[in-house]
Amino acid sequence: MTMRAINLYNTLTKKIEPFVPNEAGKVKMYTCGPTVYHFAHIGNLRSYIMEDVLEKTLRYAGYDVKRVMNITDVGHLSSDADSGEDKMLTGAKREHKTVMEIAEFYRNAFFDDCKKLNVKTPDVVEPATNCIAEFITMIEALLKKGYAYMAGGNVYFNTEKLEQYYVLSNQKEDDLMVGARDDVEEDSNKRNKTDFVLWFTKSKFDDQELKWESPWGTGYPGWHIECSAISIKHLGERLDIHCGGVDNIFPHHTNEIAQSEAYLGHKWCNYWFHILHLNDSTGKMSKSKGDFLTLSLLEEKGYSPLVYRMFCLQSHYRKPLLFNYEVLDNVKSSYEKLRKKTSSLKNEGELQAEQMLPFQEAFAQALGSDMNTSQALTVVYDVLKSDLDDAGKKALVEEFDKVLSLDLMEEPEKEKADGSLAAYVEEMIGQRQAARKEKDFAKADAIRQELLEKGIEIKDTREGTVWNLL
Repeated sequence: MTMRAINLYNTLTKKIEPFVPNEAGKVKMYTCGPTVYHFAHIGNLRSYIMEDVLEKTLRYAGYDVKRVMNITDVGHLSSDADSGEDKMLTGAKREHKTVMEIAEFYRNAFFDDCKKLNVKTPDVVEPATNCIAEFITMIEALLKKGYAYMAGGNVYFNTEKLEQYYVLSNQKEDDLMVGARDDVEEDSNKRNKTDFVLWFTKSKFDDQELKWESPWGTGYPGWHIECSAISIKHLGERLDIHCGGVDNIFPHHTNEIAQSEAYLGHKWCNYWFHILHLNDSTGKMSKSKGDFLTLSLLEEKGYSPLVYRMFCLQSHYRKPLLFNYEVLDNVKSSYEKLRKKTSSLKNEGELQAEQMLPFQEAFAQALGSDMNTSQALTVVYDVLKSDLDDAGKKALVEEFDKVLSLDLMEEPEKEKADGSLAAYVEEMIGQRQAARKEKDFAKADAIRQELLEKGIEIKDTREGTVWNLL
């Protein structure tokens, strides 16, 4: 089978290049999952939407994709310098629950959001707490190879052993701040300020709820080790593409590369796909601010989750996206009009393969050009404006929506509601006519009154009984 061409920006090479997997026709894809200590904000969800589009783009291009995602339910600290409190423990204290209760609640909330956004669940979803044995095996190997050392009761990766550490970023050690996201103190146990923790023991964070026995004492894994071990466990030694938010580039993904390639002894991942931030008027959206936008809040304000998905698709994934309600209102209006047009298409006319082909090529080219989702949406509008028969338009929209996942062929909720209301009123009018025919005028009047109480007025005309909403 011939695969459609896909060109993607590769953070590793800093350029757009043809996507060629290690094994013909098959793609091994890994995406960093959520740390399940709080609700995902809509900035987090932008990343998962665009990763979902990437997976569906690869499938649309003809690839057999296996996608793996971790769930961080232990070990993610509140800073990038391996200090501060575990985010899971922070969530547990905040809500007076156990860590695993917090993990289960927010994991379910995350996947509920994904379902609403038509984000496909990855083929494998693996919580970090399921893989303690794999983490220990990997750390033991790194110690044996001389890439790790013990200090202060913890096991650290020694970045000094690497020929090149900053492979994903342009950072230089002299410019390196301690912690990429928070103001933190230097860890005096480290030999080099770029070293990072592979395993914490009870000598640090004695109040840590989740602990396991290890060769180095009772403790728990660092955050960075989990993605490497989970990826290797499910996808093998050679990964095709790794995805995540741009804030993961340093140090998380940088550290993943360091420990994975030190462990394996060869290059680990060929392509790195990163999504830029969603910003609000105050800057980058962050849970640390305490007040952040969730999908549920947008729903409370009357926005369908798929309006937010379309909002994201109208911008390129490598550009910062500014959120404001005025723009979202415009997208909502556009989405409702689009759904009305697409859902009304009938199977009328002929499937004109030759006339459909240019639209299929244009759609594939848009997605294959570093995933230009805005242009892909434009192709949908071009289809609707074209001279194609309804049958051809419908077939194309159904095909394209396998990637866009905007439910374009489903009847809008308002029209569904209107249709249900019409069916109800017509049924009541039928019962009223039957009552009148039987000269049961009391029942006929009762039906009229029932409808009136529901804000529905009926009138008897020469053409029959008509109704309208008051």
